[in-house]
Amino acid sequence: MRLDFFRTAARHGAALGLLLGAAVAWAEPQHGIAMYGDPALPPDFVSLPYANPDAPKGGRIVTGEVGSFDSLNPHIRKGSVPWQLRFLAYESLMGRSWDEPFTLYGLLAESVEVGPDRDWAEFTLRPEAAFSDGSPVTPEDVIWSYETLGTEGHPRYLGLWEKIESAEQTGPQSVRFIFNTEDRELALLVGMRPILKKAQWEGKEFAESGLDTIPISTAPYVIDEFEAGRFVSLKRNPDYWGKDVPFMRGQANLDEIRMEFFGDGTAMFEAFKGGILNSNREFNVEKWDSQYDFPAIQSGDVVKSVVPHQRPSGITGFVMNTRREVFADWRVRDAMLHAFNFEYINETMTGSKQPRITSYFSNSVLGMQDGPATGRVRDFLEPFADGLLPGALDGYALPQGDGSARNRANIRRAIDLMAEAGWTVQDGVMKNAQGQPFTFEIVLPQGSTEEQSIIDIYAQALERMGITPTITAIDPAQYKERTNLYDFDMTYYRRGLSLSPGNEQRLYWGAEGVTEPGTRNWMGMNSPAAEAMIDRLLNSESREDFIAAARALDRVLTTGRYVIPIYQWNISRIAHAKELKFPETLPIYGDWIGWQPDVWWHEED
Repeated sequence: MRLDFFRTAARHGAALGLLLGAAVAWAEPQHGIAMYGDPALPPDFVSLPYANPDAPKGGRIVTGEVGSFDSLNPHIRKGSVPWQLRFLAYESLMGRSWDEPFTLYGLLAESVEVGPDRDWAEFTLRPEAAFSDGSPVTPEDVIWSYETLGTEGHPRYLGLWEKIESAEQTGPQSVRFIFNTEDRELALLVGMRPILKKAQWEGKEFAESGLDTIPISTAPYVIDEFEAGRFVSLKRNPDYWGKDVPFMRGQANLDEIRMEFFGDGTAMFEAFKGGILNSNREFNVEKWDSQYDFPAIQSGDVVKSVVPHQRPSGITGFVMNTRREVFADWRVRDAMLHAFNFEYINETMTGSKQPRITSYFSNSVLGMQDGPATGRVRDFLEPFADGLLPGALDGYALPQGDGSARNRANIRRAIDLMAEAGWTVQDGVMKNAQGQPFTFEIVLPQGSTEEQSIIDIYAQALERMGITPTITAIDPAQYKERTNLYDFDMTYYRRGLSLSPGNEQRLYWGAEGVTEPGTRNWMGMNSPAAEAMIDRLLNSESREDFIAAARALDRVLTTGRYVIPIYQWNISRIAHAKELKFPETLPIYGDWIGWQPDVWWHEED
């Protein structure tokens, strides 16, 4: 598809009811846009509620990552990129507030205007918006960015691109996007794509770039120096154009953000203890309680902070690839869930201090409820009853062990399930009727120490069933290539979810991902029920329907038995230098503060 410059033609229709209030048919540009209702902040807001507009500038934060990188372009499929660059090194037309379910405020754009049924969105650029080289951001840069990302970029950009009918410059500083489908979320998503400098990429292959091109962007941070696979240093641009934009006040306070890369988690933790790093997010509560007592903490030079949040748990665990025959049968996947001795693993790894993920949207109002599906949830699912797996309508809970190492009852149930699927233990080995052994490969990235430890315990349980999996640890580049191509049987899997699920759900669970490489649908699920629930999420006309659609989707995903969940992180544990501060007022997505240093600052006591 090609974006053309042609006449403006906005379609009009009846406005939909909104999740939190009546639809707003705007007749003039606005300072922000919310998925449901109005933005919480007024047009004259000073700063985001969780940012400190008086925060001092200066200092540095140094964090660690396990793995490596061979590219600086986070917008293409090729290469392994420091994930932070996508968020720290680029800006979009609008910026997201993490204190509201899904609301955007003007960043590069000073205003947004939408049609009465959101079938188009128009953005007016701030006249002062500029790239780091001082050149102004133009409508041409905006349109070129969307076209390039949609045709040559990472698959995450394809879904939006396919729903854009046209883009045109409507004024000296204005761009209008017209959509070709009914989808209320598009008016927000179209404001969130990174804006690139067209002139920088003339004569260059965007999709083949790597370390050879340091991006010119509008962000407050620029890549100052790097060494492939070892570190990346971002420096704050003293001439950053947007320092007085309300959305940015109190953000981008640190002079330097540096990411150091390590071969494994042990080396990274030792680097933190030794002062090479000055901030570290800890995921293991047992380690947090028992190993964070080194001299820097005892002296008070390093402090421990706990940051709560209200977002869904998402899903973290080990995903089974249903494209592979070995995991195509749901009974086999159910057997793998029964064999996974979570209670024993949790005691071994965390001292039983971290709760388990019970569903994809657990820890939130969007999570599936106990017992049979009722009300609107049941109404939404019943048309698909014949294709749903056991538990979707009647109720489902993950298998629970007795806490012992043997886990006898669940192992017996796992063996029974394998027998139902045509696999039995023969001479101590799980085989089918043709005598072929049941085996599969578990692929892990090198350096994933904790995941490796969990899998080692899991493999011992599988051996008691006559199953010996192959465990393969590969370097990050190989791991990305193999997961992009779904070249694995089982692997570690993590997907974060929000309180406003929308179009990204298609990238996660959509049927196109069964064959299209590079999506997040690593399990290879192809569920008409899931597709229908995503449609309902995008076009809900009431709060009740939106929540019911999310809960119904949660049931489809969880009872699909695609992922073996491990523990959830419903709080963030961050140890950091005492000079590094963050605001006392936390957003509802509080864990964002643990992932990104946007509102942190450096201040001597």
